[in-house]
Amino acid sequence: MYRAITRQIEVTVEPNFLPERSSAENRQYFWSYTIVITNSGAETVQLRTRHWIITDATGRRQEVRGEGVVGEQPVLAPGERFEYTSGVPLPTASGFMSGRYQMVSASGERFEIDVPTFSLDSPDGKRVLN
Repeated sequence: MYRAITRQIEVTVEPNFLPERSSAENRQYFWSYTIVITNSGAETVQLRTRHWIITDATGRRQEVRGEGVVGEQPVLAPGERFEYTSGVPLPTASGFMSGRYQMVSASGERFEIDVPTFSLDSPDGKRVLN
C-alpha cells in the first residue's frame, strides 16, 4: 500500500495487476487501483479535479486531467472517507502513476493534495536492480 498525507488528508493506494484483462502477446497490461481518501482535518472538503501522470516502462508519459473521480466529486466532513476503484492500461509490463487532487474547503479555499506515486508491476515484468 502507498500513502501520502497533505493538510491532514490521507490518500492511500493499492494497485492490483489483472491478468484476466491483460495479454503479453498483444502488449496489453491492465491494473486496477483502489484509493481511499480520509479527511483527518477539522474542515469539510470537496474533491473537485484530478491530475494523473502515467508513465510506462519505456518512459512514455501520459497526462490525464478531469473533473472528480469515477464520476463523483465527493464531499468529506471531518473524519469521513471516500473509497473508489479505477483502472489503467499500459503497453508495457510495468510502470507507475502519480497524481494530485484539487480540493476546495468549506470556506472556499482551493488547494491540492498529493496522491502517492505507486508502482504498476506485472508478473511478466523483468526487475532490474541498480
